[in-house]
Amino acid sequence: RRPGRDLPAVYVEHNTPRGDPVATRHPVADDERLSDVPIVHVTHFNAVMWDNGKQPVIVVEHGVPDPGHLYDGSDASIAAVVNEPVRRLRVVGTDLLLELARDVPVHVYGMGMSALAELAADEGLPDLADRLHEDVPQHRLHTELARHRAYLHPFRWTSLGLSLIEAMLLGLPVLVLATTEAPVAVPPEAGLVSSDLTRLREQAQRWLARPDEARERGAAARRHALDQYGLPRFLADWDAVLGEVAR
Repeated sequence: RRPGRDLPAVYVEHNTPRGDPVATRHPVADDERLSDVPIVHVTHFNAVMWDNGKQPVIVVEHGVPDPGHLYDGSDASIAAVVNEPVRRLRVVGTDLLLELARDVPVHVYGMGMSALAELAADEGLPDLADRLHEDVPQHRLHTELARHRAYLHPFRWTSLGLSLIEAMLLGLPVLVLATTEAPVAVPPEAGLVSSDLTRLREQAQRWLARPDEARERGAAARRHALDQYGLPRFLADWDAVLGEVAR
Protein backbone atom coordinates (compact mmCIF):
# COMPACT_ATOMS: atom_id res chain seq x y z
CA ARG A 1 0.00 0.00 0.00
CA ARG A 2 1.21 3.50 -0.78
CA PRO A 3 1.28 5.95 2.17
CA GLY A 4 -0.78 9.05 1.48
CA ARG A 5 -2.79 7.35 -1.25
CA ASP A 6 -3.85 3.91 0.01
CA LEU A 7 -3.69 4.71 3.71
CA PRO A 8 -3.56 7.98 5.71
CA ALA A 9 -0.04 9.21 6.46
CA VAL A 10 1.88 12.26 7.60
CA TYR A 11 5.60 12.83 8.16
CA VAL A 12 6.33 14.80 11.34
CA GLU A 13 9.56 16.82 11.14
CA HIS A 14 10.75 18.07 14.53
CA ASN A 15 14.09 19.55 13.52
CA THR A 16 15.70 22.45 11.74
CA PRO A 17 17.80 21.50 8.66
CA ARG A 18 21.08 19.92 9.71
CA GLY A 19 23.00 20.94 6.60
CA ASP A 20 22.97 24.26 4.77
CA PRO A 21 20.14 26.10 6.56
CA VAL A 22 18.61 27.46 3.33
CA ALA A 23 19.46 24.74 0.83
CA THR A 24 18.85 21.43 2.61
CA ARG A 25 16.34 19.31 0.74
CA HIS A 26 13.91 17.42 2.93
CA PRO A 27 14.33 13.66 2.38
CA VAL A 28 10.61 13.12 1.89
CA ALA A 29 10.59 15.61 -0.99
CA ASP A 30 12.76 13.30 -3.10
CA ASP A 31 10.87 10.08 -2.41
CA GLU A 32 8.28 9.57 -5.15
CA ARG A 33 6.53 6.92 -3.06
CA LEU A 34 5.66 9.63 -0.51
CA SER A 35 4.63 12.41 -2.89
CA ASP A 36 1.12 12.56 -1.38
CA VAL A 37 2.30 12.59 2.23
CA PRO A 38 2.24 16.04 3.91
CA ILE A 39 5.24 17.13 5.95
CA VAL A 40 4.08 18.43 9.32
CA HIS A 41 6.57 20.95 10.74
CA VAL A 42 6.48 21.98 14.37
CA THR A 43 7.39 25.64 13.76
CA HIS A 44 6.79 28.09 10.93
CA PHE A 45 10.52 28.80 10.89
CA ASN A 46 11.28 25.17 10.11
CA ALA A 47 8.65 25.10 7.38
CA VAL A 48 10.29 27.95 5.47
CA MET A 49 13.90 26.88 6.08
CA TRP A 50 13.60 23.33 4.79
CA ASP A 51 13.44 22.84 1.02
CA ASN A 52 10.18 20.89 0.99
CA GLY A 53 10.03 20.61 -2.80
CA LYS A 54 6.42 20.23 -3.94
CA GLN A 55 5.41 18.31 -0.84
CA PRO A 56 2.23 19.39 0.98
CA VAL A 57 3.30 21.34 4.10
CA ILE A 58 1.37 21.78 7.36
CA VAL A 59 2.50 23.49 10.56
CA VAL A 60 1.29 22.19 13.92
CA GLU A 61 3.08 24.07 16.67
CA HIS A 62 4.20 22.29 19.82
CA GLY A 63 1.88 21.35 22.63
CA VAL A 64 3.38 21.10 26.13
CA PRO A 65 1.67 19.68 29.24
CA ASP A 66 1.25 22.36 31.88
CA PRO A 67 3.49 21.65 34.91
CA GLY A 68 1.66 24.37 36.85
CA HIS A 69 2.56 27.86 37.99
CA LEU A 70 5.39 26.83 40.33
CA TYR A 71 7.50 29.98 40.12
CA ASP A 72 9.20 30.92 43.35
CA GLY A 73 12.13 33.00 42.11
CA SER A 74 13.71 33.16 45.55
CA ASP A 75 17.14 32.09 44.29
CA ALA A 76 18.82 35.16 42.77
CA SER A 77 20.31 33.24 39.87
CA ILE A 78 19.59 32.29 36.28
CA ALA A 79 18.78 28.73 35.13
CA ALA A 80 19.50 27.04 31.80
CA VAL A 81 18.76 23.54 30.49
CA VAL A 82 21.29 22.17 27.98
CA ASN A 83 22.02 18.53 27.18
CA GLU A 84 25.57 17.65 26.11
CA PRO A 85 26.71 21.28 26.18
CA VAL A 86 30.31 20.53 25.19
CA ARG A 87 29.70 18.15 22.29
CA ARG A 88 27.05 20.52 20.89
CA LEU A 89 29.04 23.59 21.88
CA ARG A 90 28.16 26.42 19.47
CA VAL A 91 24.86 24.90 18.34
CA VAL A 92 23.42 25.22 21.85
CA GLY A 93 25.30 28.43 22.69
CA THR A 94 27.49 27.01 25.46
CA ASP A 95 30.14 29.62 24.70
CA LEU A 96 27.55 32.37 25.20
CA LEU A 97 26.35 30.77 28.43
CA LEU A 98 29.91 30.75 29.79
CA GLU A 99 30.38 34.38 28.80
CA LEU A 100 27.25 35.43 30.70
CA ALA A 101 28.27 33.26 33.67
CA ARG A 102 31.27 35.56 34.22
CA ASP A 103 28.94 38.29 35.46
CA VAL A 104 25.70 36.52 36.43
CA PRO A 105 25.22 33.41 38.62
CA VAL A 106 24.04 30.69 36.22
CA HIS A 107 22.87 27.17 37.10
CA VAL A 108 22.91 24.59 34.29
CA TYR A 109 20.76 21.45 34.18
CA GLY A 110 21.13 18.57 31.74
CA MET A 111 23.27 15.65 30.64
CA GLY A 112 27.03 15.95 30.19
CA MET A 113 27.73 18.29 33.10
CA SER A 114 31.14 16.79 33.95
CA ALA A 115 32.46 17.80 30.54
CA LEU A 116 31.03 21.29 31.05
CA ALA A 117 32.76 21.54 34.42
CA GLU A 118 36.10 20.78 32.74
CA LEU A 119 35.46 23.34 30.00
CA ALA A 120 34.42 25.97 32.54
CA ALA A 121 37.62 25.41 34.50
CA ASP A 122 39.66 25.80 31.32
CA GLU A 123 37.81 29.07 30.66
CA GLY A 124 38.60 30.44 34.10
CA LEU A 125 35.22 29.63 35.67
CA PRO A 126 35.98 26.83 38.17
CA ASP A 127 33.14 27.92 40.48
CA LEU A 128 30.56 27.01 37.84
CA ALA A 129 31.06 23.32 38.72
CA ASP A 130 29.11 23.95 41.94
CA ARG A 131 26.10 25.10 39.90
CA LEU A 132 25.87 22.18 37.46
CA HIS A 133 23.08 19.62 37.89
CA GLU A 134 23.37 16.28 36.11
CA ASP A 135 20.28 14.71 34.48
CA VAL A 136 17.68 15.79 37.05
CA PRO A 137 14.36 13.86 36.66
CA GLN A 138 11.66 15.99 35.07
CA HIS A 139 9.35 16.21 38.09
CA ARG A 140 12.25 17.48 40.20
CA LEU A 141 13.57 19.64 37.38
CA HIS A 142 10.36 21.68 37.25
CA THR A 143 10.58 22.43 40.97
CA GLU A 144 14.28 23.26 40.73
CA LEU A 145 13.85 25.59 37.76
CA ALA A 146 10.99 27.42 39.44
CA ARG A 147 13.16 28.58 42.34
CA HIS A 148 15.52 30.53 40.03
CA ARG A 149 14.85 34.17 39.19
CA ALA A 150 14.82 33.72 35.38
CA TYR A 151 15.54 31.28 32.56
CA LEU A 152 18.29 31.55 29.93
CA HIS A 153 17.93 30.01 26.44
CA PRO A 154 21.21 30.59 24.54
CA PHE A 155 20.61 28.17 21.64
CA ARG A 156 21.81 29.29 18.20
CA TRP A 157 20.19 26.57 16.10
CA THR A 158 17.28 24.54 17.38
CA SER A 159 13.73 23.90 16.31
CA LEU A 160 12.22 25.37 19.48
CA GLY A 161 13.51 24.10 22.78
CA LEU A 162 10.66 22.64 24.80
CA SER A 163 12.54 23.50 28.00
CA LEU A 164 11.99 27.16 27.07
CA ILE A 165 8.23 26.62 26.82
CA GLU A 166 8.22 24.65 30.08
CA ALA A 167 10.07 27.47 31.82
CA MET A 168 7.46 29.94 30.59
CA LEU A 169 4.66 27.65 31.79
CA LEU A 170 6.34 27.48 35.20
CA GLY A 171 6.14 31.27 35.34
CA LEU A 172 9.79 32.21 34.77
CA PRO A 173 10.73 35.31 32.80
CA VAL A 174 13.06 34.36 29.97
CA LEU A 175 16.28 35.59 28.35
CA VAL A 176 16.47 34.19 24.84
CA LEU A 177 18.90 34.41 21.95
CA ALA A 178 17.03 35.88 18.96
CA THR A 179 17.36 32.91 16.64
CA THR A 180 15.06 30.45 14.83
CA GLU A 181 11.46 30.51 16.17
CA ALA A 182 12.29 32.27 19.46
CA PRO A 183 11.39 35.84 18.36
CA VAL A 184 7.76 34.83 17.77
CA ALA A 185 7.57 32.27 20.58
CA VAL A 186 8.38 34.86 23.27
CA PRO A 187 6.41 38.14 23.36
CA PRO A 188 8.11 41.30 24.68
CA GLU A 189 6.18 41.26 27.94
CA ALA A 190 7.47 37.74 28.76
CA GLY A 191 11.18 38.53 28.72
CA LEU A 192 13.99 39.66 26.47
CA VAL A 193 14.78 38.18 23.06
CA SER A 194 18.04 39.57 21.73
CA SER A 195 21.32 38.66 20.06
CA ASP A 196 23.08 41.39 22.05
CA LEU A 197 24.85 39.73 24.98
CA THR A 198 25.22 43.06 26.74
CA ARG A 199 21.44 43.55 26.77
CA LEU A 200 20.86 39.97 27.96
CA ARG A 201 23.42 40.43 30.74
CA GLU A 202 21.95 43.74 31.85
CA GLN A 203 18.41 42.36 31.85
CA ALA A 204 19.50 39.38 33.96
CA GLN A 205 21.16 41.71 36.46
CA ARG A 206 18.06 43.90 36.52
CA TRP A 207 15.81 40.95 37.40
CA LEU A 208 18.23 39.77 40.06
CA ALA A 209 17.84 43.20 41.67
CA ARG A 210 14.08 43.52 41.01
CA PRO A 211 12.27 40.27 41.89
CA ASP A 212 8.80 41.83 41.60
CA GLU A 213 9.44 42.81 38.00
CA ALA A 214 10.76 39.33 37.24
CA ARG A 215 7.63 37.76 38.72
CA GLU A 216 5.39 40.03 36.65
CA ARG A 217 7.21 39.19 33.42
CA GLY A 218 7.09 35.50 34.29
CA ALA A 219 3.34 35.64 34.77
CA ALA A 220 3.02 37.14 31.28
CA ALA A 221 5.25 34.35 29.93
CA ARG A 222 2.97 31.74 31.44
CA ARG A 223 -0.18 33.31 30.00
CA HIS A 224 1.33 33.35 26.53
CA ALA A 225 2.65 29.78 26.73
CA LEU A 226 -0.72 28.45 27.88
CA ASP A 227 -2.46 30.14 24.97
CA GLN A 228 0.12 29.39 22.27
CA TYR A 229 1.46 26.01 23.35
CA GLY A 230 -1.25 24.53 25.55
CA LEU A 231 -2.59 21.05 24.89
CA PRO A 232 -6.16 22.11 23.91
CA ARG A 233 -4.87 24.05 20.87
CA PHE A 234 -2.35 21.36 20.02
CA LEU A 235 -4.88 18.53 20.16
CA ALA A 236 -7.44 20.49 18.15
CA ASP A 237 -4.85 21.14 15.44
CA TRP A 238 -3.91 17.48 15.27
CA ASP A 239 -7.56 16.39 15.20
CA ALA A 240 -7.99 18.61 12.13
CA VAL A 241 -4.85 17.26 10.42
CA LEU A 242 -5.68 13.61 11.08
CA GLY A 243 -9.30 14.12 10.06
CA GLU A 244 -8.19 15.63 6.75
CA VAL A 245 -5.68 12.94 5.83
CA ALA A 246 -8.12 10.20 6.83
CA ARG A 247 -10.85 11.80 4.72
